[in-house]
Amino acid sequence: MTKNTGNQVQDSRHQDQHRPPSALENFKPLLIDVALPLGSYYVFKEAFGMSTFAALAWSSVGPALRTVWSLVRKRSANGLALLILTVNVVGLALSFVAGDPRLMLAKDGAVSSTVALGILVSVALGRPMMTEGMKPFLVKGDPAREGAWQRLTTGAAAGSADFRSKERLFSLVWGGALLIECVTRVVGAYTIPVDTMVWLGGVLMAVVMVGTFVVSGAVAVVPMEYLLSEETAVKSGDPVEPMGPTQDSRSELAAAV
Repeated sequence: MTKNTGNQVQDSRHQDQHRPPSALENFKPLLIDVALPLGSYYVFKEAFGMSTFAALAWSSVGPALRTVWSLVRKRSANGLALLILTVNVVGLALSFVAGDPRLMLAKDGAVSSTVALGILVSVALGRPMMTEGMKPFLVKGDPAREGAWQRLTTGAAAGSADFRSKERLFSLVWGGALLIECVTRVVGAYTIPVDTMVWLGGVLMAVVMVGTFVVSGAVAVVPMEYLLSEETAVKSGDPVEPMGPTQDSRSELAAAV
């Protein structure tokens, strides 16, 4: 009986290890590494009345602990946590900038450039950072699609090369767009009247975000959605759906941001 119980426990652990991630598990990196630090910053600043410096410092504790834990346990850095931590550190350094209104406007570009460079470096290292944000909207918590995603990203599927190419392209588009936004913001801060740049900065960011969603959706999300659906269908023996329905994932991804 003891032997049977031991086998049951082993089987249960084996099933848990191979169980596809749930929708919540897919969103967990975004919730822990992005939403929690950003949300805590506003809670510390608005609800507790902390200064910008103090709020940034306290909201950096989570990403810092996540980064250290990842380095100690997995011997690798947690990309999203490290990026948010870096952005917060840059924000802390820039909080000492005061006086020149043009410099105050230009410093916002430093945050965009930090994010952009982090994304571009992640692509160069072969670990595209934007994948964590895109995956939940493509997999949709479906075990079959999760399995297809794993095969495509590990090179075990026929369309792996194309899929991984589009995965890198998605991050490249976002990294490049944010870098362009940063350069444009800095140039504008020193060439456009301050009163104009105050409101134009927000418009610029909105235009860049919308444009990047459209471009990245067309060149990366739609093809990836099709390849994912194709691999899922091939494994299950179902017919492959046409590319048209991939608009749903683009809409969901855009609505989330």
